[in-house]
Amino acid sequence: MRTSRLQLLAAAGVAVASLALTACQDGTGTRDEGASASQPGASTPSDASSQAPEESASGSGGNASTANGSTGSGGDTAGSGESGSGSGGGGKGPSAGKGSAPGGSDDAPATFNPCNGSNTSVSAAPVSRPVNHMLITVKNTGSKNCDLTYYPVLRFDEMQWVPQPVEESKPQAVVTLAPGESAYAGVLLSAADGSGSGGATGKKLAVGFQGRTPNSDGGPAAIPSLPAAGVYYDSSLTVTYWQSSADDALTY
Repeated sequence: MRTSRLQLLAAAGVAVASLALTACQDGTGTRDEGASASQPGASTPSDASSQAPEESASGSGGNASTANGSTGSGGDTAGSGESGSGSGGGGKGPSAGKGSAPGGSDDAPATFNPCNGSNTSVSAAPVSRPVNHMLITVKNTGSKNCDLTYYPVLRFDEMQWVPQPVEESKPQAVVTLAPGESAYAGVLLSAADGSGSGGATGKKLAVGFQGRTPNSDGGPAAIPSLPAAGVYYDSSLTVTYWQSSADDALTY
């Protein structure tokens, strides 16, 4: 009897195994394969999502670099550069005004107001002594002080060159004119011994003014009247720095 029961149980186990095998071959088995196939599919988004943060991090890193490095840091650098330039300009302005004041003096006015054709009257007249000289006179016609820096920039008619200054005439400080006061510059028109070249007769004269730094624009030029016959000049044409007295201007 015991042996028969064991045989029956064994037969029943074989039957169950056969049913299970049959189930694996029908629609149920297909569903299992589908579920199994869905697992790699689920892992793919997981892999993609695991890469996405890296790409995102790289992207955000690029953006952060662009924002901070180019725009942020660059902007800050540019800002500080402009600020530095501004402060540098501010630092250079006064020092340039003082250091480059005629004679290298530190007496340049703290508040600079250039004399020019808009706040002065200007005359230019040949003188008898010294020979071949002309005197330029500038009078402050404004309501406040104005400053004459360096020397007048002269141009006869369409002259293509600029007369050089007499360096020995450089004063110790900028010439400042109160309202109604005058300053002067002497002009050597031509060589007394005839050694100059390229002689011409000027019919029109423009007197230019310089600003705080050499060769900078000091404002509108003046056009003083000349004698009807004009003024003869040659390659010896030179001009003094601005002087406080006519005698000093005609010394050179």
